Parts: sequence; C-alpha cells; structure tokens
Amino acid sequence: MDLFVCDKLNQWGLSEFIEIFQDQGVDTESLYCLEDEDIDKLITKVGPRARFKKRLKQLKEEENTNSEKEICPKPCQEQNEDPVDLTKILPSTSNTEKRKLDLQEESSIKKPKLQRKRSQFTESMIMNDVKNIMTHVHAKLQNQETTDLNEFLMTKIRDLETDKRELVGVFGKTGAGKTSLINAVIGVRKLLPSGDVDACTSVMIKVEANGLNSNYEAEIEFINKEEWEDELGTVDRFLEDDEEQENHDDDEENDGYHDLIEKLTAIYGEEWKQKSSQQLMDNRYFREIPEFLQSTKKILTCESAIELSAKILKYTKQGEDKDIKRWYWPLVKCVTVKVPQNHFLQHVTLVDLPGNGDRNKSRDSMWKKVVGNCSTVWIVSEINRAASDRESWEILKSASNFLGNGGECRYIHFICTKSDVLGDLHDPSPADAQAKILNRNLRAKEAVGKEFNKLNKIKKYFSNECFKVFTVSSAEFLKPKYLKPEDTEIPELKDFLQNLNDSHSVTLNYVSGAQGILSLIQGASLKKVADCYKVVCDDLETNLICQLDGIRDEMRDIYSTFIKCLDEGVETSKSSCKNTLKFFLYPTRKSGSAQYYILKSVVKNGGIHKPKKGKEINFNMKLTSFLNKSIDEEFRKTFPNEGNCGPFNGVINKFSLDTEKLKPKYTDAGLQLTFLKTEEEKIKTKLNKMIRDNKKVIYMSLTKTVEEIMKECYEKAAEFRGKNTLQNIRETIQVYVHNFQNSMFEKAKNVMLELLLKLMADILGLLEKDMMESIELSLKTEDCTIPDVSTELGMVQKLWEELNSGMDT
Repeated sequence: MDLFVCDKLNQWGLSEFIEIFQDQGVDTESLYCLEDEDIDKLITKVGPRARFKKRLKQLKEEENTNSEKEICPKPCQEQNEDPVDLTKILPSTSNTEKRKLDLQEESSIKKPKLQRKRSQFTESMIMNDVKNIMTHVHAKLQNQETTDLNEFLMTKIRDLETDKRELVGVFGKTGAGKTSLINAVIGVRKLLPSGDVDACTSVMIKVEANGLNSNYEAEIEFINKEEWEDELGTVDRFLEDDEEQENHDDDEENDGYHDLIEKLTAIYGEEWKQKSSQQLMDNRYFREIPEFLQSTKKILTCESAIELSAKILKYTKQGEDKDIKRWYWPLVKCVTVKVPQNHFLQHVTLVDLPGNGDRNKSRDSMWKKVVGNCSTVWIVSEINRAASDRESWEILKSASNFLGNGGECRYIHFICTKSDVLGDLHDPSPADAQAKILNRNLRAKEAVGKEFNKLNKIKKYFSNECFKVFTVSSAEFLKPKYLKPEDTEIPELKDFLQNLNDSHSVTLNYVSGAQGILSLIQGASLKKVADCYKVVCDDLETNLICQLDGIRDEMRDIYSTFIKCLDEGVETSKSSCKNTLKFFLYPTRKSGSAQYYILKSVVKNGGIHKPKKGKEINFNMKLTSFLNKSIDEEFRKTFPNEGNCGPFNGVINKFSLDTEKLKPKYTDAGLQLTFLKTEEEKIKTKLNKMIRDNKKVIYMSLTKTVEEIMKECYEKAAEFRGKNTLQNIRETIQVYVHNFQNSMFEKAKNVMLELLLKLMADILGLLEKDMMESIELSLKTEDCTIPDVSTELGMVQKLWEELNSGMDT
C-alpha cells in the first residue's frame, strides 16, 4: 500500500484498516478498481464498509469533476513505466507530459473559467506529488544514522507546509443583504440563514472551504460556562442599579439590561424569572449542547447547504423559526461553516462580524483578534442610502484602530447592495431598467467615494488605493432579469477573492522549499569536501554580517524617531488631560441618568462601555489618543499594510546573501547555494509574519498599559452605591488620573519602546541564528549517512518547471 491510500483511510476515520489494506497490496491504482466483493472482504463490518463505499464514491466523483473527466489518465488505465517505482513516490499517478499537453491544448481554447479550474487541479496534483516525494525522503533520512545534519533536514521537511489564511471581514447591519451577498459570492444560494428578522448579528460566522470531504459542516465554539454564570449574576446588579436611579427613561441606560433579558428569554423562555442563577445552570437546560458544559466544539455535518442552514439557525440569532423552542446563540462565541469544493476559499475565510464587538469578554476578545487579522473588510449597506448610512461609517471608524496600525488590513471595500431595486419604475423594459440601474450605481459610487474622503481618521491609516466601491445585486446574479452577470459586480468580487487566495502561492513556496532541501541533501551526499567550501563560507558570512549591519542601522534610526515622537506625545497628553477628563465625565448631550449608566458601565468593564447600537466608549483610548496620534504616521511608515516595500523601510525584504552571484564562482557548491537561496525566502516570510503579529501588540500596548494602570481606579469607583454615586465616580476618576498622569503616560511610552526594541533584537537574532546554522550545516558538515536523492531532485525540478509554466499560461 502507498501513502495516498494510507492518507485517505486516515481522513475517512478508517485507520484501523490500514494494515489489512497493506497486507492485501491495495495501492492507489487498485483503490480505484475495488469492486463491491473486494470491499466486502477487506472490511467485514457493515458500518465501516458503508462509510468506505460512500467516501470512495465521493473521491471518484470529485476527481472526475475536477479533471473535467479527461484531464489525466484514470488510475486503472495502463501507465508508462519509469526506471524507478514512481507509484510509491507519486501516488496521484499524475503524468507530467500528459498534463503539459492538457495545458497546451487548453491554452488554444479561450475559456477563462475552464482554464482556471484546470490550472487549480494541476497545481493540486503537483502539490500532492511533491508532498509524497518529501514524505519518502523524510523516511529515507529516518533510516539513516542520527546526525546534526539529518535532524536539521528532517526539521526543514516538517516545516515546509505553512498556510496563512486571508481573512475578509464583512460588516453591516441586518437587512443590508450581508448573508445574501456571501451566499452569492460563494455560489451557494441558501448556506447562511437570513438575518432580516433580528436587530443585529450577535454571533461571529466564519465561512471557509472544507478540504477533507464533500459535506457541509459547521463547528460551533461556545463561551465557557463560568462566563455564562457571571452574566447570570449581573441580573441582580442591574436591579440594584435600577433601585438607585429614579429616572430611567433613556434607551441607552437600559441597553445592558434589555440585552441580558433577551439572552435569558432565548435560552430559558419565561422560566428564568422564577429561577436563581444557580438553578439556571442546571444541566437539563443544556442537554442538546453537552459540548458547552464540556468546553468542546459542537460539529454539525450535512449533505446539503439548506439542511446545514436550518441546523445552525438556533446558534446564530439570524432568522425566525416558530418550531425552535430553545435558542443557543447567547452561549456561542463563533460558528465556522465549511463549504465543499470551493477553490477560492482554500486560503480565504469570510467572516460575518458584529458591528462593534460584544459585551461578553471572550466574544469581544475574539472580535478584536479577528478584525486585527483581516486583510480586507467589506462594509455592506443598501444602495439607496449608502453614502448617508451613518451606522456603516461608524462601524468603519470604530474598527479603524484594529484595521490600520493595530492590524493588517490592505483593502476596504464599500459594497452597496440591492442595486437591482428599481423604485419608481413600473414594469420597465429590460433596456430602460438596465440603463437606470447602471446610472444609479455610478452616482452611488461617486457619493460613497466623496464620503470616504471626508473621514480624516480613516484616511490617516488608508490611502485611496485601498478603498473601492462595489454596487452589487445578489438577486440579479442568481436570477438574471435586467442585468448581465458582470454588471452585478458579483463576478468581480469573486475574482478578488480568487486573487487573494492565489496570492499566497502555497504550492509555489512548498515546491521551492522542497527543491532547496533536496539540493542540499544531494550536495551533501556527493561527499565532495571541496577546497572551495571554506572560501564560500567566508564569503557568505561576510555578506551576512554586512546585511545585518545595514538592518541594524535602519532600526537604530527608526527607534530614535519613535523616542522623539513619543516624548512629544507624552507632553501633549499631560497638558490635554484636564480637557479629556472634562469632555468624558461631563458630556453635554447626555441626560443625568444616561451619564450615570454610561459611567457605571465604564468602571464595571475596565474603562469600556459598549452600547447595543452606536459607537463604543473607551476611556483608556481617550487617555492615550494623543500618544497614538504622535506615532501614527511613523508607525504606518515602519509597519505598512500596503505596498511591496515591507516593514522597517524595506530592509527585511531586501535581505540577501547574493548566492546567485556566488554560483558561477563556486560551481562545486551550486546545490548548497540553491538551498541557501530558498532559505533566505523562507526566513523573510517567517520574519514578516513575526513582525505582522508583534506590531499589533506594540501599537495596542499604549492603551493596554493605561488600562492596567487605571484598573485599580475602576474597581474602586465600581464599589459606590446609593446617593451621590455619579459624583463619587467622577471625583474618583479625576483624582486618580491627576495623581498618576505623569507616570502613566511615561510608562505607556516606555512599554511601547521596550516592545519595539525586543522585536528588533528578535529579528536580528533569528536572522543571524537561522542563516548561520544553514550556512554551517550545508557547507561545513561532513556526513557520510546522507542518502542519494538525485531521482527525487530531478522529479521536483520538473514539477517546479511545470508549475511555473502553468502559472505563466
């Protein structure tokens, strides 16, 4: 049996039959040829046998679909023999020459959509081939004597596969057409339940590809039960606050209480009114979701999108169903929906997001993390009020910190939905309807663009090149009446996602890395301890030191600039602190009772008040606003989300040992230099990810430090009860900030500088350590236990050439 069959049995949950299949000599070719009587002998139990037959049938159908039925020879057909037993190394039975002919034949027929499918399938086959080659090589190395070089090479093979998903965050109020848009873009009409009935999205919903099977699946992640117990305990606190305040006619002051009542009613109906918090945690309320009590994920599996949509309804707070007696969305942190056979979701995840986070701490923490990881955001609004839709623009403004310097967002798309709604035209001709729709779409784009240019806070993070307006019609795309498919702009969004998916070049990186590792193994196996190796090492080490010095100099200049900016920010923060307090503690447009509830919420929640609608109030961010402002421009320049320059003014991306220039001079070390070239690219990718993750922490450290310093103040202020509570809270905050403002802003500055300095040191240390290790092990080690991989190297080089040829096509 080969690796392909073993892998499939593992994926299908039938690993206990691996030994039986091996004993019977079932390889990739014979797997596809198994008849029912053969399967009956291999798997005697009815349940596993039925599961195996279903999975095998699905596998055959998927391969036939992907290959357009004739893209490659069927596994049962006779293959050309090779001097080596390639079926053990390349279990996909792909034929390089046949695939090249397919690509050439396809390129002569102008069918862009078919061409894309064919290219993706070819890429998938190449990836599968190279993975199996590297698994085979890893096994070869394991059979050799353990040495430093062997361990190094096996680690490099294990680290080959990396997958950084692109997140696309979708914002917009209910009724704007978010779910219809997502369903239309992914090409599944009724995947996500409609949210038109409810007031807002409460649960985060991720949509990504199911790469393991052909089912529609959902993973439901719950908050932990301690958090729910804590929320139940807040009922009494709300009732206490109501008794303290006689006037409570302001909607805002009751938001938190009404929100909690809505959650309790969803889960318990009217029972919660007669039960204590302890009784409401009884297991009988959670019989349908034991995973909540066990702190595990609930998995739902369906054969159709409609079936899954109905099953996840009670977990998402979207839609309405009178048959549902108990709703569980208050306990859900996130729902991940997995769609089969979807190419552009392979490395892309769409996330339907609540507008401004959540009152629940774990949900809010996840919201901030996901928004910070979004490379793209879609702001969805109905076309007839897109430019004036205050809520949509507020969502963008409130998330700007987490998208810009505190995140990695590169694209903002404002999507105007329902562009096919004609309004005053009664039964128009198709030509009149099309003209009106296209004309209105153009005006909407211009109006939204003008509105974006007014947003100074957003503009300091994002240029006009990041921003684009789409006018879409999901209905017209699914049921054409007035528009051509391309006029709905759904295909343009699909192309964007496809390009985002392809931009990772996961296959390209894997094959390139594999070629580099095999080059090193083959170079070491030739056992030529050439005289030139020492000279090559000296040249490479000299180049490395020179490159590190250049990076260090650039970092030193950047660090000095940050010190200067932050010093100015500290002074401005101190001088402006009195006004900051005044505007926050004594807002002019709020009633006394509203001020009371907002401040009570602020001190209870660590400085943050989250209204059910509208903008979040974050006192910690208000205190650090001048510090953030002082470094915003320099931060964006140092850690850009846009463009190809890269962080630290491009010095990381420019790093090079000039191995290509050394190859003609040191031909005997050519294979080792090829390996070092691929290692350069891998370490730069690794460093850019490390920088991307750390820069978010660095930027948000200013607010986090102030939040930690203010914690004692909030806890003290939250204890006040009864008469004069509002005034006592105000005075407590004023006195505390006055006493600590000098040290508070200085500490925030110093923490940011420490984190920045640590990141710089980590970059230099990792770059020097990894590259020196690669240089020494590839050129200074004499190892007689290295296997010959000339065949494998030749095969990977051919696949690399084919991959590049396919991409050019």
